[in-house]
Amino acid sequence: MAGNFWQSSHYQQWLLDKQDLVRERQHDLQILSEEEYQKLFIFFSNFIQILGEHLKLRQQVIATATVYFKRFYARNSLKCICPLLLAPTCVGLASKVEEFGVISNTRLISTCSTVVKNKFSYAYPSDFPYRTNNILECEFYLLENLDCCLIVYQPYRPLIQLIQDIGNDEQLFSLAWRVVNDSLRTDVCLLYPPYQIAIACLEIACVILGKDHKNWFAELSVDIEKIQEITRYIISLFELWKTYDEKKDIQALLAKMPRPKQSPSR
Repeated sequence: MAGNFWQSSHYQQWLLDKQDLVRERQHDLQILSEEEYQKLFIFFSNFIQILGEHLKLRQQVIATATVYFKRFYARNSLKCICPLLLAPTCVGLASKVEEFGVISNTRLISTCSTVVKNKFSYAYPSDFPYRTNNILECEFYLLENLDCCLIVYQPYRPLIQLIQDIGNDEQLFSLAWRVVNDSLRTDVCLLYPPYQIAIACLEIACVILGKDHKNWFAELSVDIEKIQEITRYIISLFELWKTYDEKKDIQALLAKMPRPKQSPSR
């Protein structure tokens, strides 16, 4: 897996520099604060997660869809395509790429409508507005922006290998897996290799559970500074969650968000 990763488009084209990421977001950050921008992406990551669960997708597929979503907006403003359209488009594309099976656009749209109505009515009082032709057009635009680099390496497999090495601990594995899921609400999937994210999430899980594996971590041949950077991103997310009331805040954020004149548009 590691050898494949270093030769992959994920490593060669889609590990971005933090300065590049900030520069690409300048248009949106003239309208939104960094915290508001992050809150919007937490919201849409949650939307992708719940949509994926309703479609009974594996977590790997949901994670890949989330990475596609974040990669698109790493290179484009929010005003290019409405995130409510891009989110299900990413889910549909990820299900094909991860060989889960093709979800028909009809099923995708009907599930979106159900999820918006039953789970996100606090954000979207109206019905889900998009149809099959919108999804098809958006998918074409998404593929173009991803430069057809569709294979995404996730931290889940290296996490499994790390847990086997540390000594199979189901409680530790379960929590570290959830921290990996949480990391999708940050920028780490755009900035760091998946094995480093897996190590950072495992370290956070050890601290939360009070498990002392310092000697094991010390023997890992990794860039400790990078692991600490990832840890800071995830801990900042946890801190933000303490004060972020999504149901109360999201409508104002969506109203403030840059919007496309039409969807999708160039």
